[in-house]
Amino acid sequence: MIKAVIFDFDGTIIDTETPWFEIYRTVLKEDYDFDLTLEEFVKIVGTTNDTLFEFIDESLGSPMDRNLFKEKTRTYYAKIKDDLPLREGFLDILQRIQDNGLKLAIASSSHREWIVGFLDKYGLTDYFPIIRSAEDVEEVKPNPALYIKTLEALGIEPDEAVAVEDSVNGSLAAIRAGINCLIIPNDVTKSLTFDKNAKLIQSYAEFDCDHYLRKDTWLTKLMEQS
Repeated sequence: MIKAVIFDFDGTIIDTETPWFEIYRTVLKEDYDFDLTLEEFVKIVGTTNDTLFEFIDESLGSPMDRNLFKEKTRTYYAKIKDDLPLREGFLDILQRIQDNGLKLAIASSSHREWIVGFLDKYGLTDYFPIIRSAEDVEEVKPNPALYIKTLEALGIEPDEAVAVEDSVNGSLAAIRAGINCLIIPNDVTKSLTFDKNAKLIQSYAEFDCDHYLRKDTWLTKLMEQS
């Protein structure tokens, strides 16, 4: 049986990705006259920014000032951070999962302080006694280490969990850890092509707990793909 649901954070619980894209695009245009495309930005969703920065450096022909860029984008983000809402339908699903008696956890490539700050703001801290973040692993997603450590903390096997993700990098991490993965994309990630081993739905309104929290649901899917 399914015993736990492990949520990604950024883009999955709160759509932090769309405003980051808009801010990155604005600052890069203002400071470097560089046009950032969504196609390039989505490559870093769910993981670190290093790949994007390397691409920008190569495109500009010289290294950008990463510290200055980070400082400026964080200043922009601080102005809107408190206004970011939970994704529509998330709270209802969270409560229904808890009502089903399942354990809850977060596995995120972001830093713990960032995650906990939002959880405290929305009164969600008690829902997630287990959080594994960038500080807990040497490599973040798509490396499966975050999910493996989360499973260890939960004390369950991979096939006893469902991971909820919004990105390709995140879903690959879950799949590589052997976890059933449900993808609910946001405005930034909805155009991506996801691994066939994950189940894609378009919103929390389509998250049928009676269906996706049953182990035979995922066994059937695997049999269909074999």
